[in-house]
Amino acid sequence: MPTLDWIGKAAVVNHHRKVPYRLLRCDRELSAGDADAGNLLVQGDNLLALKALLPYYAGKVKCIYIDPPYNTGNENWVYNDNVNSPEIRQWIAATVGKEGEDLSRHDKWLCMMYPRLALLRDFLTQDGVILVSLDETELAHLRMILDEIFGKANFIGSFVWNTRNTDNRVKTYLSPDHEYIIAYGRSRGVSILGRRIDRSDFKNPDNDPRGPYVTDPLTGKATAAERPNLHAYNMEQPGTGNVWKPDPAKGWITDEAGYKALLADNRIWWPPNPATGKPRKKRFLSDTQERMPASSFWTEFRALSGAKEVGDIVGERVFAFPKPLSVVQKVIDHCAPRDCIVLDSFAGTGTTAHAVLAQNNADGGSRRFITVEMDEGICRDVTAQRIRKAIDGYGETPGLGGGFRFCTLGAALFDDAGNIASEVRFGDLAAHVFFTETGSPIPKRPRRLPHPGPLPKGEGEYSPLLGVHQGRAIYLLFNGVLGDKRPAGGNVLTHAIAEALPPHPDGEGPRVVYGEACRLGAKSLEQYGITFRQIPFELKVD
Repeated sequence: MPTLDWIGKAAVVNHHRKVPYRLLRCDRELSAGDADAGNLLVQGDNLLALKALLPYYAGKVKCIYIDPPYNTGNENWVYNDNVNSPEIRQWIAATVGKEGEDLSRHDKWLCMMYPRLALLRDFLTQDGVILVSLDETELAHLRMILDEIFGKANFIGSFVWNTRNTDNRVKTYLSPDHEYIIAYGRSRGVSILGRRIDRSDFKNPDNDPRGPYVTDPLTGKATAAERPNLHAYNMEQPGTGNVWKPDPAKGWITDEAGYKALLADNRIWWPPNPATGKPRKKRFLSDTQERMPASSFWTEFRALSGAKEVGDIVGERVFAFPKPLSVVQKVIDHCAPRDCIVLDSFAGTGTTAHAVLAQNNADGGSRRFITVEMDEGICRDVTAQRIRKAIDGYGETPGLGGGFRFCTLGAALFDDAGNIASEVRFGDLAAHVFFTETGSPIPKRPRRLPHPGPLPKGEGEYSPLLGVHQGRAIYLLFNGVLGDKRPAGGNVLTHAIAEALPPHPDGEGPRVVYGEACRLGAKSLEQYGITFRQIPFELKVD
């Protein structure tokens, strides 16, 4: 398969694996509404934020929608990949001009996008979908790196939406009146559903026991020369003598054997007036999917202004071209089932979060959003303000309800020496341990639970049992007293600790215990059914 190369690619292809895990800190004062609604707004570089979110949401997101910088040359965007290789220094040092053929600008955009897209892939469910908005500036480049990251076979298609209803008055070769939304699935066979069927169209005039139906044409699209078997018979209505010959230019949609099968199954509707009507095929409501495949061409948005929508909500024009709410809401309607997580790592003015709330209000859904915005001022004063007003209502617009937690990025999980950072608490480390051991998010955030026996008080009141994955029970010995290697300190696996551990929830099975040290020999570990992993040396950072 052809691949795309650019200055800096070698340094960024695996860069997402080296990004440090960071802690997330929630700010109650900047949060709004129901804090337990499951929605997050994270302020920080989206590369760092995505890595921080990964232990909790890997494989759990059904729909990702992002609207990254289009790289037209008229934008000011800065994303720090924190890469110090000579290649990256080369493209950072290059002049990012506005000229359309300035390759350094395209190199920089690709270096910014690649590791973020690679991380986003890990968030998707197996039937999940990612959608990326852009224009033609980076369209070809984006398709090639998405083919590389998600797989060419997982390309679903492109949506084209009409962005304006007047000609572009700027001097250009063409009037650019459309943009794209590119869609890829996490795996093959992922589809996007469009409009819902209208149940009122389905009738049952002949009281068919299979229920209401609509009718579809039986006329085909092939000439006799092209498909002679579709012209080789007439359709005869039983008991009436009514006969219909095939259209010489089109024929039927099926051969004679298929026709006889439909006839035997009473799936042919006969017209009341044979002189004016033709036989049609019954399609029953019970056999019809709830929604039709989505159309790839959207014309209804050309007169809408996302900038005006944001201005009406927050009182100022912040971005020149934010997406209209209805465009993103249509993406949510098509791609995000009613009970799922929607992720947007280029939050901007918060359109995706607003669209999730609006679609929940429209169809009674319980979707949750995770959005990330890098710019601190925009995140606090625009993104958070817009979502808050969408929840509470503004002007004559009623509130949509819900809530969100406002989070910022804390310290890295590991310090420069490779040890657990002093800020880390049990819940933070537990989520990371479970994720890196199993590849799945921790099933439940640890809660304080009293434990009898030799486990110490304080942080040791958390249950050391984190959860079970594919039969393995995962445990963490970590009481917050970093560097405490005393056998009674709670971080060290001893006979007393091993006997005090909560039993395997399934009654029996392998157990994996993380701790600072182990005082048990190989035979004892085997007797307890324990595999021990030492922190921090055996704690994976990828």
